[in-house]
Amino acid sequence: MDRQHIRVAVVGTGAWWGREHARVFSSRPDVDLCAVVGRSVERTRARAGEFGVDGYVDVGEMLERERPDLVSLCLPNEGHFEPTLEVIRAGFPLFVEKPLVFDLDEADVLLREAAARSLFFGINFNHRYARPVALAADAVRAGRLGELTFATWRFGGDPGTSSHAHANLIETQCHGLDMLEHLCGPIESVMAQMTDKAGRGWSTLAVSLRFASGAVGSLVGSYDSSYAYPETHRVELNGTDGRVVIQDTVRRFTFTPAGSEVSEVWQAGYFNDAGRDFHRTFDEHVDAMLTAFRNGEEPPIHARAGRRALALALAIIRSFETGTRVHTGHDPTPSGAEAVPSAG
Repeated sequence: MDRQHIRVAVVGTGAWWGREHARVFSSRPDVDLCAVVGRSVERTRARAGEFGVDGYVDVGEMLERERPDLVSLCLPNEGHFEPTLEVIRAGFPLFVEKPLVFDLDEADVLLREAAARSLFFGINFNHRYARPVALAADAVRAGRLGELTFATWRFGGDPGTSSHAHANLIETQCHGLDMLEHLCGPIESVMAQMTDKAGRGWSTLAVSLRFASGAVGSLVGSYDSSYAYPETHRVELNGTDGRVVIQDTVRRFTFTPAGSEVSEVWQAGYFNDAGRDFHRTFDEHVDAMLTAFRNGEEPPIHARAGRRALALALAIIRSFETGTRVHTGHDPTPSGAEAVPSAG
């Protein structure tokens, strides 16, 4: 493999995020987008024609003929397991969309099989690559907030196509679970409330969190909302010395020292279209991911983070079903099966 010029195949021809995968890899001078794979012959032919590559409707056939250096998978959320396992067992490095899967045993199979082959295995938690999130992480790690006391995440939008009763929690709020641990450290325990008032599963939820550091927090997520609403997404981190607020992921970062009436604000300037474009967080992640791949390093966000987000989601479900606080266990990098969350 020429690590300076990487051949990438994209599995998934979805109209929105699947196309983003093809766009990102086809636009890079250091990448050859060599193939796309879809389930529909018609849609695959159209996507292949759009990007000037070969199209396939069989993952195995594509792998055998194209021999890509890296496979990027962007499939319907509940259809991740079998194609991902096929790519792993064929021995190809891979980069996958969140959620990893909906079942913890399936997550363990994927991680175990990939580890047995020493495969590069990354997952796309692209929210981490928004400029306001990076600034928040820098502020926390520089000690500008002092001791963290509480953190909140709120994210509401429109429903997707998944029929799973906990789709909002597993496929969308996984971003919140990942980001809160990324910024605040391990979540030690959870206690949850949910509603199915809209008649499409447990589509709105509120979760009380306790971090291993002793800080507390909350996560509110909904599919009974709209991405068109102002501040559909908000993160707030409060510490003894200051507060950070992230608005709409890419829109604004604000740091305010405790007791001060003057805040420090970042928002994209007049000419900075990329800074305010949510989709460009994916470009930033791919840049970091490919750098790690070329250098023979682990991905910047390993698929283990997908398993951890799923384990937290399942602890939240258990809390709701039992009406109890549930301890999550907080080893984010298990080599095998994680201890089953226990009520307490």
